[in-house]
Amino acid sequence: MQDARPPFPLRLWHWTTARVLYTSAIIILILYLVRAARETFTLFLFAILFAYFLAPLVNRLEKPLRSRIAAIGAVYLLLAGVITGLIFLLAPTLSEQTRDLAVKLPELLNRASSGELLQAFAQKHHWPADRVNAIQSILQNHSDALSTIGADIGRSLAKPATHIWWLLLIPILAIFFLKDGEKIAANIGGIASDPEDRILINGLTADVNVMLGSYIRSQMILALLTLVAYSLVLSVLRVPYALILGPLAGFLEFIPVVGPAIAALCALLIPALAGYSHMLLLLAFIAIWRLLQDYVNAPRIMGKSLEINPLLQIFAVLAGGEIAGVVGALVSVPVAAILRIIWRRMHQNSRDQSSTSYRQSSIAQPAASD
Repeated sequence: MQDARPPFPLRLWHWTTARVLYTSAIIILILYLVRAARETFTLFLFAILFAYFLAPLVNRLEKPLRSRIAAIGAVYLLLAGVITGLIFLLAPTLSEQTRDLAVKLPELLNRASSGELLQAFAQKHHWPADRVNAIQSILQNHSDALSTIGADIGRSLAKPATHIWWLLLIPILAIFFLKDGEKIAANIGGIASDPEDRILINGLTADVNVMLGSYIRSQMILALLTLVAYSLVLSVLRVPYALILGPLAGFLEFIPVVGPAIAALCALLIPALAGYSHMLLLLAFIAIWRLLQDYVNAPRIMGKSLEINPLLQIFAVLAGGEIAGVVGALVSVPVAAILRIIWRRMHQNSRDQSSTSYRQSSIAQPAASD
């Protein structure tokens, strides 16, 4: 009997192999394009997140104004008014504190590295000499490493300043997502021809939409709470550069776990370098605020919008920061949540298909035996 199988090289090539290679090639191409145009993708991502933040207010005004365009315009006018008012109120003081910090920071860092600030602080709080000598020895032994870390942090924080023009483009792009976001989401499912694939894509889109909306609004509320709390309390305590540290803490609140820790460190180090004398009060406020924010405000405001383990959040933030700097750290947790949703939906779809196949085979077996 003649062997009907094809020759050996052709036996290695069948439809399963072709589909795997085709899918892998498509994924590699997409990843390459994303990396090549990462700045453009990041810009659009921030525009989408900004649109998610404004969407509830636009949806609420759409019915009384009888037009979505009018609702978007009203929201933007309100936002512009609030920003303009804050600029008129805070811009002079904030500008003065920024110039003062920029001038004095190099001098403060030199005094800190020389041990002069440590000696003055220890003398004021009556620290024993052996403790002061031990701390000064540690600082001197690791001065090069600390300088390198400080320079790296400074470069990372300064890098977003090169994209300051995004502050104009992001609201403009967000208008298109606010206007046509529902149509875009509805049309995503049309890329699939198979009905089951269309149901899967529509389910993924709905889950991501709910998660991102809840997460962005929750993070914005938590960031505003931190900004107001830091700015008010630090101003009342007469902490140097309070109007710089407050907005910085609010911005860093967007980076889960790692951001609040950096904000607390900055809020302690900068006043200490400037010779602030009530450090214990400042430390007590930061500790109380973190307990209130992490165990009272965040659970009530955010709820279960992410359902991501804190350890995974830390990993995502560190990996995102290493890949794309501050921008990567900002978007890493939502991206991780989206990947989790995709995995969960695909796994659920696979189980449903397996269950359907099992039921069909169970029905077919008795019919065949009859």
